Amino acid sequence: MRNICVFLGSCPGDDPLFVERAQGLARTIARQGLTLVYGGSNVGCMGKLADAALAEGGRVVGVIPTVLRDKEIAHTGLSELLVVDGMMERKRMMMTMSDAFISIPGGLGTMDEFFEALTWTQLSLHAKPNGLLNVNGYYDHLLAFLSQAADHGFIRSQHRDMWLLDEDPDALLDKLRNWKPVVGGKWAERPDLD
Repeated sequence: MRNICVFLGSCPGDDPLFVERAQGLARTIARQGLTLVYGGSNVGCMGKLADAALAEGGRVVGVIPTVLRDKEIAHTGLSELLVVDGMMERKRMMMTMSDAFISIPGGLGTMDEFFEALTWTQLSLHAKPNGLLNVNGYYDHLLAFLSQAADHGFIRSQHRDMWLLDEDPDALLDKLRNWKPVVGGKWAERPDLD
């Protein structure tokens, strides 16, 4: 594991702990000599995440679409800033260049990225671990929904272990590092598509 992609909101949220845990995760990534990959913004949790990793001497790569860069929210102090044409290209680039994913509390964009990374694993497009940093129980309702979807047969039993969970950044990184795909680097040779 070399590159850790962090999905998170550009807003700070209503609990200071969201930003504190984002910063703690960033510091841990930097101290472990890993590269932080994220959405390239300098605002909200995203900016605080990048700044914390940079302050620890970490390498931080941002991927931002032109439309957001032009609104002057791109972080100009990163190790590398990649500017892409659109949101889909941003997501594809972040997922391709990363070895693992962590979602910190965020909104619709964070959920989109989390579920896309899970779907790529389910479809055997990659075999990369995907974790949720569950700050103050933020993801409890999402986990209940995923459990309900599985109980109703919409998520297969072998896919229930695709997401990892912890409230501690160090413990979550350890889980990502020790995660093993189900079968030979893939969840299935050719998964059935519903």
